[in-house]
Amino acid sequence: MTPDAAIDQPAPSRRWLQILKICAVGRHPRRTLARIIVLAAACFIVFGFILLPVRVTGISMEPTYHNGAIRFSNRLAFLWHEPQRRDVVTIRYAGIHAMLMKRIIGLPGETVQFVRGQALIDGAPLDEPYVSWGCRWNLHPIKLGDGDYFVVGDNRSMRMQDHEFGKTRREKIVGKIVL
Repeated sequence: MTPDAAIDQPAPSRRWLQILKICAVGRHPRRTLARIIVLAAACFIVFGFILLPVRVTGISMEPTYHNGAIRFSNRLAFLWHEPQRRDVVTIRYAGIHAMLMKRIIGLPGETVQFVRGQALIDGAPLDEPYVSWGCRWNLHPIKLGDGDYFVVGDNRSMRMQDHEFGKTRREKIVGKIVL
């Protein structure tokens, strides 16, 4: 190798810096900056207005959703249709940050009751394959009005008094759990 050829070769540390620069920024820094801005704006819109991150707190939705897990609530899920039976939804509980994650079992106009742990809708037993642990709940019939839904957690082994459940208005349902 001639002395002139050694001058043209970048030092090994400079070579790694050039490779790192090309990998991180690319060959066109302006395009990369534009991509970063578009990606940041898309994330802001998606996670700020469409998919709401929700942390599962407590055991009321076990075994379906475990304590500490993070799920996303799709705020646009009920834009074109109303919530359906068996949908797992987030419900605005108190303020803008306190949310409950519950399953819809009763729809507007229906009568919901529990007899020895069995959920009855208009007197007929509801098939609930997502409930793994039985219970002995008894609840008198509750008639749901227009815009009312009956929500309850999947963990029915908890005492009824320790469970947040019951009628909720459609306006309080924020979105449907996805992912």
